[in-house]
Amino acid sequence: MITFDTGALVAIERRDRAMLAFMTAALAAGSKITVPSVVVGEWWRGQRGPTARILDAVDIEVLGGRLAKVAGEVLGVVRGASLVDAVVVASAAQRGDLVLTGDMNDLLRIRDARFPGVRIRAVG
Repeated sequence: MITFDTGALVAIERRDRAMLAFMTAALAAGSKITVPSVVVGEWWRGQRGPTARILDAVDIEVLGGRLAKVAGEVLGVVRGASLVDAVVVASAAQRGDLVLTGDMNDLLRIRDARFPGVRIRAVG
């Protein structure tokens, strides 16, 4: 299973060949791709056409109270990280997902602070 952050969506939107190939292969293999709703909010700017359809291929995870609390606790430990980054890593940790990101530094700091089992891979 896979979790995308904003950088992954941007890479797909920009038609990054490696990211498109990865997503195509993952979907063909039956992998579930999750995008936390806060990532959608950070990325969405009224896209149209094929770009808007990116979201048709993924599961959008709504930010509930439990996940929001876990992410908030992480922000108390990892100074300078964003709520979106904390939600992405906490979300992936609950499923054991691989995270695809354009922001390795902050996500690695979050992972190292609370979620050592989360795998993170750079895109773009």
